[in-house]
Amino acid sequence: MRAIVIDQPGDADVMKMVSRPIPTPTKDQTVIRIHAFGVHRYEVLTRAGGSPSVKFPRVIGVEAVGEVYAPAADSRLQVGQKVITMMGGLGREVDGSYQDYALVADKHLYPVDYAGDWVTLAQYPENFYTALGAIKSLGLQAGQSLLVRGGTSVVGIAATKLAKALGLTVTATTRRPEMLAELKQQGADVAILDTDNQLQTSKQFDGVIDMVGTVTMADSIAHLRQGGVVCVIGLLAGEWVVKNFDPFSLAGKFLTVFDSTDVQQSLVDEMFELIKRYDLTVPIAKVFKLDEIRAAHDYVMQSRALGQVIIDND
Repeated sequence: MRAIVIDQPGDADVMKMVSRPIPTPTKDQTVIRIHAFGVHRYEVLTRAGGSPSVKFPRVIGVEAVGEVYAPAADSRLQVGQKVITMMGGLGREVDGSYQDYALVADKHLYPVDYAGDWVTLAQYPENFYTALGAIKSLGLQAGQSLLVRGGTSVVGIAATKLAKALGLTVTATTRRPEMLAELKQQGADVAILDTDNQLQTSKQFDGVIDMVGTVTMADSIAHLRQGGVVCVIGLLAGEWVVKNFDPFSLAGKFLTVFDSTDVQQSLVDEMFELIKRYDLTVPIAKVFKLDEIRAAHDYVMQSRALGQVIIDND
């Protein structure tokens, strides 16, 4: 089988295609045939050495869609069953999705009922799961208002689509004036500018999903109604630590974080029910083949196109 191996971190050229034997299943690990996967900016960061916990050599890639090739001895899964996998150390503690086959712990494989093609399926796992988990952490009811901060990110678009399906009124933000119309085309009721980490509105919202991160968190809290929740799910600005934070700004308000590390099958099932019922998709920016992985990484970092970059393994 083909595998993209990184021996030492660096630029895109450190990703080398090698031939490896197909893994053998174990008592609690299943071999899956990977048909497609999304490529993310944080994987580029890992490739470049920005994830100190990742030890090399490594096959990176945190999510994949595919089918069961050889089940674990104690597996509940069947050969040919359609599954997705994400997080659970994939591409970090164990070899990930940048290969034809992967050995994955059964507890990190999630059967899905989905009739579409593999590339279309690959847009969903990490993007929609993170978005739905964040929405549910806010405890909102149909008719309430949600602000999606970082609305042009793929997770932001997924959050907008899911929130509308759940009956919420959605305002989405962008830092680029030319993207305001696109946000509304992707389903937002209102689109507003985020200029120098300040929302260009005086409105307040019942809930906020903040993908920009620590640099916008205080402003997000300021635009929250009493009793509302801000959920931070991203760090698009690249800063990890909150500076000069006033905890009293949270009086009568709440702050949380959603992390998709602990994936629940029940939430995966709910996610695909919504996807199928409302025909939810995000734009697919470009599709590459596995042997084009270097070009895919460059595209992810350089392109301003809206949507998910996907590798088609078939």
